[in-house]
Amino acid sequence: MSDPAHVVDDHAESRFEIEIDGVVAELVYRRRADRLVLIHTAVPDKLAGHGVGGQLVRAAVDRAAKERLTLVPLCPFARDWLERHPDVADTVDVDWGAPPDD
Repeated sequence: MSDPAHVVDDHAESRFEIEIDGVVAELVYRRRADRLVLIHTAVPDKLAGHGVGGQLVRAAVDRAAKERLTLVPLCPFARDWLERHPDVADTVDVDWGAPPDD
């Protein structure tokens, strides 16, 4: 793999994405009022094991912190990553339950 890639927050597609060597990994989210709901992380096999999923979750945490949003990790990968990195999770409000209705 080449140098570390930059995470892009594609607001139109509601996803954080990283493209490396033509391969795209993504973390799909939904913005609901003052919440950033993390729906699904997809990291292709070619990019697995290089911390790409963690970079995506960290980008979501950064956005939540910047915009003062509560993070709702419905995605099993994102939830697990946040549980294993409490130092990062503690920088934002996290709602470990279900998101509110629209």
